Amino acid sequence: MPLVIDNPSSDSCSLKECIAALGDIGFDADDPASTRAAADWLRRLANNRTFLGDVLIDRLAGRGGDEIASGYGPQAIVLSRPRDNCPGAAFLRAAIWPSPRDHVFQTSGAGSFVYGAPHDHNFDFLTVGYCGPGYASDYYEYDYEAVAGYPGEDAGLRFIERSVLSPGKLMLYRRHADVHSQLPPERLSVSVNVMRLDPAQGWHDQYGFDLKAGTVTRWLNPLAAEAFLRVAVASGAPGAWDYAAWVGTRHPSERMRLASFEARAEMLDKPAEVDALWRAGELSGSRMVAGAARMRRGLLEQP
Repeated sequence: MPLVIDNPSSDSCSLKECIAALGDIGFDADDPASTRAAADWLRRLANNRTFLGDVLIDRLAGRGGDEIASGYGPQAIVLSRPRDNCPGAAFLRAAIWPSPRDHVFQTSGAGSFVYGAPHDHNFDFLTVGYCGPGYASDYYEYDYEAVAGYPGEDAGLRFIERSVLSPGKLMLYRRHADVHSQLPPERLSVSVNVMRLDPAQGWHDQYGFDLKAGTVTRWLNPLAAEAFLRVAVASGAPGAWDYAAWVGTRHPSERMRLASFEARAEMLDKPAEVDALWRAGELSGSRMVAGAARMRRGLLEQP
């Protein structure tokens, strides 16, 4: 589960001070010193019990507020922007967690706030419970390197515990290791996060899981290139099929390799041709494609 960070400091800081400090030090979860420094500033900010309310009131009243944005939708508030050209550039985000008694929960449903949707993360982040009782999570761990990543694959999930992100609790969520299924809090709650900007993040898969079956269900990080490839093949554009065939055996992203096989399979009418394509996928050298190909060929064999 995420690593709980023991930091009993009572020091506090302003939002501007925290933003400036994170701009200088950044955040690299692979560096213990960097993690401790970023967590220390997050603790100080969390000890400031009025900063978020002050910022939101100023924004609502039209007084400033240029430093915040809703880049992640209405549930999340981006409180700072990462400093350009800073190693391990970090930014701050506040996340709002409605309870079942809140109108927005009742009208939008639990799924709109990722409740009951088990998932991992393809990035590290620090989080602290800021206000309200905090959401609960059923925490699991898994071996990312042992998983090929195709839907339906056994993920080898190991249940750890159920716990609550209570006020003041400070944790490090580890990329490709911690899986959680979140439960709504008893009352509206807010957490504050330190996030790291990583341009390569989008190419690292983030998974959804089926806890009952213990399997990978889907990818949560969209790839625009994957959609482009599917459309190109479906359009019948000259060269699209040959390019997709190259992607299926040579592209560095296994997601793109699998997309190339799926795009081509959708264009074939004869079951024998589809079977031959997926047979080639089993021999493609990609664990993800081979695993998916075995499942697809098994479905073709069913009466």
